[in-house]
Amino acid sequence: MISLFRILNLEFKSVGSKNKLRRFKENETFANVVQPSREEVMNDSLKLKGNWRKKFFKNENPLVLELGCGKGEYSVNLSKAYPEVNFLGIDIKGARFWRGAKTALEEDLNNVGFLRTQIELVDELFEENEVDEIWITFPDPQIKYKRTKHRLTNSEFLDKYRKILKPGGFVHLKTDSEFMHGYTLGLLHGLGEKIEYAHHDVYGSDGAPAAVTNIQTYYEQQYLEVGKKITYIRFKFR
Repeated sequence: MISLFRILNLEFKSVGSKNKLRRFKENETFANVVQPSREEVMNDSLKLKGNWRKKFFKNENPLVLELGCGKGEYSVNLSKAYPEVNFLGIDIKGARFWRGAKTALEEDLNNVGFLRTQIELVDELFEENEVDEIWITFPDPQIKYKRTKHRLTNSEFLDKYRKILKPGGFVHLKTDSEFMHGYTLGLLHGLGEKIEYAHHDVYGSDGAPAAVTNIQTYYEQQYLEVGKKITYIRFKFR
């Protein structure tokens, strides 16, 4: 006989799958969501490349990316705090950022959008010097050695960011992982990059940027409630 637990688990998975499919369908109707195919990106046929401000946001304001945006909370809240800046959340999991995209539409936030794609394609999605700043918020630290190629601050990813950022453009890393914080600091020091600010406990430090301490994701609030430290690094390329 199938146990009650297994039945409930199967039903839960079924509901979850239906919700994902519904969100995928809704994303297709959202004007603030872009979902290019990998072939479109690699064939350099994405018309928005080099034209994100003009064709997507319909303005010439600064362009800021959030990589691995999850539910889109940070991108949405940044857009509220800085209406004169364009924010673009990037993640491969469209069912997650559906919430942020829907909230942005409901609240008529015209300076935030979402891009469903693999982050490793970021240098194929934007022209050189097209991006003003990059935010990396609570990425998977990929602690196991075999997963180092997926760390969003490894040297390969840093080269991609350097290519698309304007000279002097900042990269922000906010994370609950002391490992990720230490790994990134060590790598930046070794490469001779310019670290503007770094602290292992951003809420216990002086002079932390308002965009770091005034905006908190749902999970970040949970981390803080149990006393977990939140780290932050702001750097730029020489």
